Formats: sequence, C-alpha cells, structure tokens
Amino acid sequence: MSNLQLPGAGPRDCPGPHPAPRGPSTFTVPPGAVDAHAHVIGPPPYVAGRSYTAPPAPPETYMAMLGATGMAYGVLVQVIVHGTDNSLMADTLRAHPARLRGIAVAPPDWPARDYQALRDAGVVGLRLNTLYGGGMGMAALDRTGALCRDMGWHLQLLLDARDLPGLVPRLARVPVPVVVDHMGHFPAALGVQSPGFQALLSLVRDGGWVKLSGAYRLADAPWADTVALAQALHAAAPDRCVWGSDWPHVAHWGGMMNPGDLLDLLAAWLPDPAARQAVLVDNPARLYGFGQG
Repeated sequence: MSNLQLPGAGPRDCPGPHPAPRGPSTFTVPPGAVDAHAHVIGPPPYVAGRSYTAPPAPPETYMAMLGATGMAYGVLVQVIVHGTDNSLMADTLRAHPARLRGIAVAPPDWPARDYQALRDAGVVGLRLNTLYGGGMGMAALDRTGALCRDMGWHLQLLLDARDLPGLVPRLARVPVPVVVDHMGHFPAALGVQSPGFQALLSLVRDGGWVKLSGAYRLADAPWADTVALAQALHAAAPDRCVWGSDWPHVAHWGGMMNPGDLLDLLAAWLPDPAARQAVLVDNPARLYGFGQG
C-alpha cells in the first residue's frame, strides 16, 4: 500500500472528497473542537514538480465540511499544488479570523513584509515537505527554524519517519516547536518497534508535537494497524497530540472516506472521552491560539 508517486512519473490526478461529509457516529464532538489539518485548493495552473493534481476544493466547501463535522475551528495547511503562493489560503483565513489559522509554505529569503502579511492573516507556522514535491524541503530547515523563531511561529514537517533517525540531531537544534504531520507518514505494517517510529516517539517525548491524522496514508481500510501507532504517540505526549481530517484527502487514490469515518477511528484510538477532549480541543487551542483574546 502506497500513496507516493513513482519516481519519474508525471503528476497523477486524484479524486475529490466525499460529497456528504458528516460527524462521527460513535461519539459527540465536544464544543471548541479543532480540525488541525485541511487544505483549500484553487483552479490551475499548479506548480511544476508536484506528484499529484487535485481538483479544486474551494473555501466555501471547506467551511461547509467544518460545520458538517461539528468543528468549531480549523487549521488550513498550504497545499503542495500551489507551492509558495499562499494567497488562497491567506484570503480564506482573513475571511474567517475567529475560526481559522494557517500553516504557510515560504522560502526563508522573502522580504519581512511578506511574512508579516501572512502573520496578520492568521498564519502561525511554516511547513517543510519531503514527500510530494512542490514545496520547501529539509535543505531549508535551519533558516526556516530561525525565521519561525523570529515570527513566533512553529515548524511543521511532512516527512517519512523512516528518515528520522538521521534527522533527529538537526531537529533537536530547531528553536521552535516542531509538529510532525500524519503520525510521521509511517507504514503501520512495520510496527511500533521499527527504528523510524521509535525515533518519532523520541522526538515527541522530547517536546515535539504530532498530528494523529492521515490513517489512510499509513494502512488500508479499516486502518486497524494504525491503532497501536496512534496509542503509542498519545502515550508519549498526550498534551502534544492534535487531530486533523486531512480534507480533501489529496494524493489518495483509494476509496474516498468520509471525515466522519476518520473521527470514528479517533474514538477507536482514544476510547477515553477526556483524552479526545484534549486532542480535539485543549491541545490545539494552545498550539494554534484558538479561544484566546
């Protein structure tokens, strides 16, 4: 099972999201819940070097998904197909300043006014990406970490945890909180004891954050193999785990899941309502600044 693009292949078209998103069927979403990972996508043209092409996912459809799933707040992550053109995401943040925050993709050599404009729009972090092309990679780690420190932002990483053992010394020097996407994009079949996943656990125990998200990127439905991974990460840092739908599920070519299915999976990962309250409400409120001021 792999959602990654074959080397040398051109961008692959991926389907749109489920047309009728819903909330979970196994629990009630608590007030103040945050979907900490989703994207908005405009029409082409898209950047070269990407590994997929996604259909548009406009802001109004995204906001409807948030409402349908019971989420009070949302975090938009700059999508790879738009590269460093954060304008659609930033415009969406400005239209919903109380409900949304953003994670941008930006090189470390822009004029200061450009970063300030992103911050004013509601951006709270920058993302580095090593998996799908079209973004900023680990070569920019040190300078991007310094930029995030200066802006009061955190650093978000899209990477394969199998690469982490060689990266941990560099990540330990990053002067801001580090957030790892999608449980390290780690193939669940390799198991918790794999060196890559153990490195991820070490990073999280030492102060890193992790998104309990993207289960369909780690295992085949119904994603039972992901339970041990999610529970190990939560045990390592229950106060630094957040949840995200990853809507509209770009770079996924299997059966399209409903966000409600992924929330039901969260209940399988974390049967304790207090644990879900922390992951859905308390932890992301601290990380992204919701409900403050």
